[in-house]
Amino acid sequence: MRLAGPLRIVALIITMGLTWILVTILLGSPGGGLPRIQQFFTSPENSVTAEEPRARKYKCGLPQPCPEEHLAFRIVSGAANVIGPKICLEDKMLMSSVKDNVGRGLNIALVNGVSGELLEARAFDMWAGDVNDLLKFIRPLHEGTLVFVASYDDPATKMNEETRKLFSELGSRNAKELAFRDSWVFVGAKGVQNKSPFEQHVKNSKHTNKYEGWPEALEMEGCIPRRSMAG
Repeated sequence: MRLAGPLRIVALIITMGLTWILVTILLGSPGGGLPRIQQFFTSPENSVTAEEPRARKYKCGLPQPCPEEHLAFRIVSGAANVIGPKICLEDKMLMSSVKDNVGRGLNIALVNGVSGELLEARAFDMWAGDVNDLLKFIRPLHEGTLVFVASYDDPATKMNEETRKLFSELGSRNAKELAFRDSWVFVGAKGVQNKSPFEQHVKNSKHTNKYEGWPEALEMEGCIPRRSMAG
């Protein structure tokens, strides 16, 4: 019975000693305790360090930068008759609903193929407008002018044979078959010898339409080589 007191004291001393050792291991040096403790509760998979790179976006939101002497672009067609199209070039928004320069029909931006500067941007109503306004816009293009096109709602009802021929000469494969409420995005140029690699087209079909009465919106991005002064 007399040994109970001393034994309790010894047990208490041992417990305090073990506690001190454990605290020393966890805390380490002064000021370094919090990171050490966090290591016990944070798995390597969930930890985020300052060195982890963020997903970087380049001009016009492209996932990769364009090569030198190339122009970065991104075109989004209109969605049904609700959301307007967008045309971005070299991180500059040429046409959009925010800029208030888009409309039903064909939205077209003309760009200097050498400098990349915007020459003119206009929307042409292809449902109730005058197709002659569009023809006057694209007939007198200079050699090397880049032509960016995004449809919105209906791009083709007012199209005639000459209009389709002019777009085909700019490098379009689909202008000849473009129809009521199709979705269409296209980049061409005056004086090209081959068909443009930058074109997407979705037919208006009740069997495949994403929206009631309209196909899905189209999105296209890429890098266009600048025209040389000599070319």
